[in-house]
Amino acid sequence: MFLQTIADEDATDRVAEIYARQESQMGFVMAATKCFTARPDLLPIYTDFSDKIRSGFSLGLREWRLITLIAAKHIPSTYCSYVYGKQLIGDLGSKEAVLAVQRDFRSAGLSDRDVEMLAYAEKVTRDASRISPLDIERLRSVGFTDRQICDIALCAAFRCFVSRFFDAVGAGPDAAFVDEDAEFRSAMTVGKGS
Repeated sequence: MFLQTIADEDATDRVAEIYARQESQMGFVMAATKCFTARPDLLPIYTDFSDKIRSGFSLGLREWRLITLIAAKHIPSTYCSYVYGKQLIGDLGSKEAVLAVQRDFRSAGLSDRDVEMLAYAEKVTRDASRISPLDIERLRSVGFTDRQICDIALCAAFRCFVSRFFDAVGAGPDAAFVDEDAEFRSAMTVGKGS
């Protein structure tokens, strides 16, 4: 971490509550959480906003993770690729399936619906100014509602913000997300190294 942040033992008030919740859920406090404490007033706001986006997300956790993996690839964010690549192993059934999606989701055996979702998320991440009504119609044609389209855009755009912030302040991948498989880890290293 490039900036001074609040250590676990120094956390108080809402920061201490957030740290304790993450510690109980994961066994540690993520660097992605700690990096917001260079401005301690922001961690509760970030946490509440992130929780609200996720709790109201109209697609499943698998879709959140797929969108995030594709966004992380194009940002590029190694941290987020490590976290979501590892989580997707269970969703997709194997590391090979995750690697196929990360390499080229269009030829990874996903459904047409998934491919359209990820093509839109990719476009949001790369250059949202290029999105047109045609992109929205393509999503509707495979069954996405406007609320779901909004959530795809929100998930991808949110990842652009947080991933760039994590890199800018030096939040690196937590050991729990660094895969032991060198090939998998190498493929997920899309930006700053671990």
